[in-house]
Amino acid sequence: MDSVLVLIAAPGTGAISDEIAAQLGDMRWLAKGEALEASASSVELARAICAGLPVDINVVPSKNRRKRLLLADMDSTMIQQECIDELGVVAGVGDHIKSVTARAMRGEIDFEGALKERVALLQGMPESVIQEVIMSRITFMPGGRTLVATMKHHGAHAALVSGGFTAFTSYVAEALGFHESRANTLLAQDGKLTGEVALPILGKDAKVESLQRLCSLHGLSPEDVLAVGDGANDIPMLQAAGMGVALHAKPKVQEQAQHVVNHGDLTALLFLQGFSQAEFMQ
Repeated sequence: MDSVLVLIAAPGTGAISDEIAAQLGDMRWLAKGEALEASASSVELARAICAGLPVDINVVPSKNRRKRLLLADMDSTMIQQECIDELGVVAGVGDHIKSVTARAMRGEIDFEGALKERVALLQGMPESVIQEVIMSRITFMPGGRTLVATMKHHGAHAALVSGGFTAFTSYVAEALGFHESRANTLLAQDGKLTGEVALPILGKDAKVESLQRLCSLHGLSPEDVLAVGDGANDIPMLQAAGMGVALHAKPKVQEQAQHVVNHGDLTALLFLQGFSQAEFMQ
């Protein structure tokens, strides 16, 4: 079997019924009512019988299905916020920054220019506001710890690669168990943000470079990589990876990604690799 059909329901919905499973014929439950795999030849049938249900339907290659490198975006992927938007709210320029972020993530404007524009609005803010935002405004995307722990348990290397900021990625990487992280650096002087970011800016090209560098370092190929993200700057990384997943992503990203998860949480990435819920690590 060259490919496998994977159905993943929104957590807690039990949307994949026994009736649906029976219609798919030869199948295997990955999590009762929540995730199953079946023959890829059943994909059109699955789309018909799951129409209107909170169920993601993907077809994944059978070969090399369990990946050995996890490369993850941070903002709106491993956490539920965009860090710069949250800094903007505290600075009183939240609406302006959010509008620019949204356009950049949809791919309507250049990421690097958009980042510089938004960071400039933070000039003069006390550097301590970063820790304030981390402690009071940042929440993790459900399933993240389980995703990282399970892949690490099975020998994968986990890297957080973000167009955001190191002050946030270091916290998120440590909290979720990533081996390493890479991001941009907000510049500060005398305890205040300067409104500038250190160069060169880590954008879409740097994410692909990270994938290539980590593959070389660990003796892997791009086919061994699972990459996940939601914004336009993630598209090249998702396309370069053996398994690229658009998670609750912008339309442009969903159109160009190999796999799309709109209803599941981050544990969906484990189901795509063929892990059953019984194999999940916490």
